[in-house]
Amino acid sequence: MWTNRSPGEISEELADDGWWACSDTVRAILNELGLSVRQAAKDEATCHFAARDEQFENIARLRDQYRRQGWPILSIDTKKKELLGDFFRAGTAYTNGRVRVLDHDFATHGHGRLVPYGVYDVERNEGFTLLSVGADTSRLACDAVRGWWRRLGRRQYEGAEGLLLLCDCGGSNGYRQYVFKEQLHLLAGALELPIRVAHYPPSCSKYNPIEHRMFCHVTRALRGVVLRSLAVARQFIARTTTAGGLRVVAEAARHYYQKGLKASQEFLERLPIRFARKLPELNYTAYL
Repeated sequence: MWTNRSPGEISEELADDGWWACSDTVRAILNELGLSVRQAAKDEATCHFAARDEQFENIARLRDQYRRQGWPILSIDTKKKELLGDFFRAGTAYTNGRVRVLDHDFATHGHGRLVPYGVYDVERNEGFTLLSVGADTSRLACDAVRGWWRRLGRRQYEGAEGLLLLCDCGGSNGYRQYVFKEQLHLLAGALELPIRVAHYPPSCSKYNPIEHRMFCHVTRALRGVVLRSLAVARQFIARTTTAGGLRVVAEAARHYYQKGLKASQEFLERLPIRFARKLPELNYTAYL
């Protein structure tokens, strides 16, 4: 049984048929029938990956292995892109005046689209965000990990012999992106560490730790903020904290990233990537 009519509307409809019942009575009857106000829950998977449980078990095993070794476990992803300029953003803030923004969100009236790429250290509860106004590319993803290593990881994981990356299946870090694998190979050489990658199964990106342990708090830190420039975004993202000790370092990208780049023919021929025996499309390692 399902209806989106209110008790008052049902009461009026009953009155038209010659029955009298006030809205409170209608509400009581609805409760007796086991009907309550609910909204739809996003619980049905849009993609049914056959080895879904097997991959989650594999990720749990890898996380436990790297945790015991004291090696870094990073969760990476792109946060929601934002228009830079005098555009409306949801949220409220204390102010002694009226904040005025444009009445239409036309990108041509702004200063570009902000692309925040995040890196979250699962064990240390630390985050790093690389802010770009270009395209969301595989190079941006790997540069974000490189920036995390330079600012946070190098001194905290001195002596580590490996790095584990957890990411979803789509976007700039997609499991079908060979340009992402090539950039990982270059990154492994720069960091002098083998980089092991474990992708969450299709349609399971919400289980990626960065989503519910960092990005949600970054969104809270940006509520009601008019992102007039990249500097403003960086200032407020860097203020992201939680009672659990989360801190986030924000940095502006030094490059303008263009989409359309492909993996080189030399890389495709050599393919210096070691794929796992089980679910190789989701699990592989980039070596130096």
